[in-house]
Amino acid sequence: GVFEPLKEFAGSGVTVPLLGFGAALAEGTRKLIETDGAIGILTGPLTSGSGGIAVAIISALIMSVFTKPRAK
Repeated sequence: GVFEPLKEFAGSGVTVPLLGFGAALAEGTRKLIETDGAIGILTGPLTSGSGGIAVAIISALIMSVFTKPRAK
């Protein structure tokens, strides 16, 4: 119950990288526990976090096509 008032106060800045991702995982877990029961503990984070993880992987793949690594 602490994150929602913080999100209302701080706006979108609190919903990005670590806090935002953690909140998305927690919210997905909470919703799936309500609908699916105990199995929601395992499927909730995977379901709610899959979009962000997929975008990160696809972005990394695209960037690797257009860039060349350099040895230091």
